Amino acid sequence: MTTTTDTAPRGPGTAERLARRLDRPMSVLGLLFLLLVLAQVLATDPATQRVLQVAGWLLWGVFVAEFVLRAWVAQDQRRFWRRNWWQVLFLLVPFLRFARALTLLRFTRVARVARVGSVLSAAVRGSRSGGRLLSGRVTWLALVTAVVVLASSQLLLVLGEHDSFAAALHDAALATITGDPLEAPGAVARVLEVVLGVYSVVVFATLAGALGAYFLGQRPAPDEDEAATGSDAS
Repeated sequence: MTTTTDTAPRGPGTAERLARRLDRPMSVLGLLFLLLVLAQVLATDPATQRVLQVAGWLLWGVFVAEFVLRAWVAQDQRRFWRRNWWQVLFLLVPFLRFARALTLLRFTRVARVARVGSVLSAAVRGSRSGGRLLSGRVTWLALVTAVVVLASSQLLLVLGEHDSFAAALHDAALATITGDPLEAPGAVARVLEVVLGVYSVVVFATLAGALGAYFLGQRPAPDEDEAATGSDAS
């Protein structure tokens, strides 16, 4: 008499089903994480900074747990890591803050790199979250543009290109929407204004294509025009 041991193999599509269930809540948390990271740069009260940091670390822990769970249930591990290896880099960015305790020199530079990495990782996660939550191309593009403006202004502020957030936000908004050069004189600002200029061209082209497709879709097809003319004549 043979006995069989019941196992619970990970059936096909487990990762896909899990991803669909987690997409919406994780997307909402991704947008919330973006707001928390941006608020940390602006907060001046030590108590507020501490609360924001704790909330950010809690969300970061949720993202790590979600990524580990997705990796564990993935059927094709090689394919999963080939497509998601870059997310590991963003999950490791917060540990740069601890590097300040491990080095004796250039504390401020390490802290600045950590801040820049946090802003960039939060911006990427927020953009991806918006893409999952919003179905319309124009609304998603508007959200991504807002994220780009906020992230760019934070980078200008963190890197010392501007002294106030209002000036950095105004400068980044003009460069992102209209492609105007940044007023900040630094080398980082020169690179950032090229990136934002390219982004503004892409946004304009996308909006033009979306509007063109919308108006063309409102026009009746030639066959429908002929059918309508024939029916009127009869």
